[in-house]
Amino acid sequence: MTLLFDDTKKLEKALGEEAASVLIKILETQDADAKKELATKADLERGLRELELRLTAEIAKGKADMLKWMAGMLAAQAGIIAALVKLL
Repeated sequence: MTLLFDDTKKLEKALGEEAASVLIKILETQDADAKKELATKADLERGLRELELRLTAEIAKGKADMLKWMAGMLAAQAGIIAALVKLL
């Protein structure tokens, strides 16, 4: 938060020059600290891209697992059908 010249003069008049100077420095330091914690558009875009990459990897892993199960089920069905054919 940057204080305007008029605001600074009002503080100096109300509190005295030294107290106003201390208060202004405290306010400006707090403002600088608060700005450091704000997310920028680039931060948000980077976070979304990382999330997209993680989700894509999870989906690919899920598809691979599903294909393994399907192949296993087909092999099991083929075994069952072969056993039934032998019984006939």
